[in-house]
Amino acid sequence: MRIDPQSVHAPEIGPVWLNSPPLTLRQFRGRIVLLDFWDFTCVNCLRTLPYITAWHRRYQPLGVQVLGIHAPEFYFSRAPEVVERALAELGIDYPVMLDNDYTVWKLFANRYWPTKYLIDGEGYMRYAHFGEGAYTETEEAIQELLREQDPSVALPPTLPLVRALDEPGALAFCPQPSPEIYLGHRRGRLANPNGFKEDDLHRYDLGAGPQADTPELAGLWNSLPDCLTVGSRDQSDPSRLCLLYSAAEVNLVLCPSFSQPQGRIDITENGAPLPPAARGADIRLDANGQTYLLVDRPRMYRVVNRSTFDTALLELRSTTTGLQLFAFTFGSCLEGRG
Repeated sequence: MRIDPQSVHAPEIGPVWLNSPPLTLRQFRGRIVLLDFWDFTCVNCLRTLPYITAWHRRYQPLGVQVLGIHAPEFYFSRAPEVVERALAELGIDYPVMLDNDYTVWKLFANRYWPTKYLIDGEGYMRYAHFGEGAYTETEEAIQELLREQDPSVALPPTLPLVRALDEPGALAFCPQPSPEIYLGHRRGRLANPNGFKEDDLHRYDLGAGPQADTPELAGLWNSLPDCLTVGSRDQSDPSRLCLLYSAAEVNLVLCPSFSQPQGRIDITENGAPLPPAARGADIRLDANGQTYLLVDRPRMYRVVNRSTFDTALLELRSTTTGLQLFAFTFGSCLEGRG
């Protein structure tokens, strides 16, 4: 979305930076600034990063400064050391601000992860894009502002698209996947007849049967506003979560227990271990042929990644008391994905 020049002046940004001294927008007068609002657990944000990091490399020498505004969706992504580790793992070397109180988010009246804003050399907002996509359009907007500053600037061709799904209109032909599913009682819901037993350790019983896109619990769980925590430590009576979903890709945001540095969640689909062609990047296989996740730090874990869209019953089992489950996200139409 292009914004008329000299119509909206960008508000100032804040002082808490992770990999840089404190910065302000004013000190970048004369340079173009690309602001990226994101969270390291957000799958949509992660899909945009190959473009953001590439634009940083190719356009910083020409007068473009990329700045990340990390607005945390979950409590653990407020911790500087957790986000700093994510920056290192993701290869992000442009400055990133920690917007824990959503101060800058609110100043920009932002509503989405991710959102990109382009600010010209005089401090005016000139372009915005919400969510994934429009990568070529965004890069063309960067180049347009560079040409305004220097009509003779030598610019490279726009980047080739990383994935077939990034082509304009590609998703119009894909089935609609399950929506994001939150597992805390503040934003979530259960198939269990009495719903959540809020802020309490409670034994849940199966009985409602699979309901599309609605988790059903069995065994001991503690329900908190933003997550469920495993309550069982008995191998014969694990905490269980069943979910009937429709997608080609399943991701799950997890955090280890406060009392244990790592935990395990066994994963089955339609009553059997995940087949090799459906295993996400974080799925492991034990000596008994069981597929599972090893949760050793707070982040998004990739559970299912198959080449075709499907509807299936996912079941999670764990006895790692205190292990935290926050949210499922889903993807569709993975054929041809890079």
